[in-house]
Amino acid sequence: MFSRLASQLALGILWLLHHLPLPVLARIGRSLGRLLYYFARSRRQVAQRNIDLCFPELPAAQRRQITREHFSLIGRSVLERGILWWGSAARIRRLVQVTGEEHLHAARAAGQPVILLAPHFLGLDAGGVAITQRFDIVSIYSKQSNPVFDAAVLRGRSRFGDQLLISRDDSARPTVKAMKAGRPFYYLPDISPRRRDAVFVPFFGIQTATITGLPRLAKAAGAQVLPCVTRMLPGGAGYQLTLGAPWKDFPSADPVADAARMNAWIENEIRRMPSQYYWVHRRFKTRPLRTDPNLYR
Repeated sequence: MFSRLASQLALGILWLLHHLPLPVLARIGRSLGRLLYYFARSRRQVAQRNIDLCFPELPAAQRRQITREHFSLIGRSVLERGILWWGSAARIRRLVQVTGEEHLHAARAAGQPVILLAPHFLGLDAGGVAITQRFDIVSIYSKQSNPVFDAAVLRGRSRFGDQLLISRDDSARPTVKAMKAGRPFYYLPDISPRRRDAVFVPFFGIQTATITGLPRLAKAAGAQVLPCVTRMLPGGAGYQLTLGAPWKDFPSADPVADAARMNAWIENEIRRMPSQYYWVHRRFKTRPLRTDPNLYR
């Protein structure tokens, strides 16, 4: 764990680097990512295992290339976060292109609560900051173990507008209340939950622990679900945040079927940009049966 002084030094370097032109910063970030690929052995193994499980149809060399590119983009996302935390509002608006904003305006104009369904792609924070420049939202916040980084993340996510960050440990009630009051909910659904909170539905053909929070929250708030995906663009071109049209016939009467629909949509988005998903997380750690083999051994 970083000492306080080392953490402050790291943030200082990040602050200095954010002044660089984006194409230069992107090249430095990719170089950092290549170093991480070689030195972060355990995370590299997790990412490679996930990619091998999800893309068995691809040649091994191509799967390894996805993993290497994934780490290059991790490096970029780390350094470019400095722009999100300290860059001017105008620079961030240039950094993150937004399309489909009319879907969110239409829902709000109709008085409809909204859930922005934002899977764990590496551009997630850039998309979130772009949303907060335009709307006062509610989102879930997980406290970081490092207090220096925790303060930086919290400040970065709330620097624009009047943002409401709710602890992951709180009940769903304040989130539903905030949506009904007109705040879009920036919702990140696809991290492996505890067994007691999960149903098991397909994700890349694997029965995967998945929470049913999306249909439950949509039903409780009477909310529309708008897909929300942020893509990292090549080189120094920044990010593309796309808001899609609201899902039809959602939620249904079957929350398990709804969870499967969510996973199928996320899988389809991953296939569009496989190196940009958050592969370093053990997504398949929780198995349907306790006797099932550990997929990461």
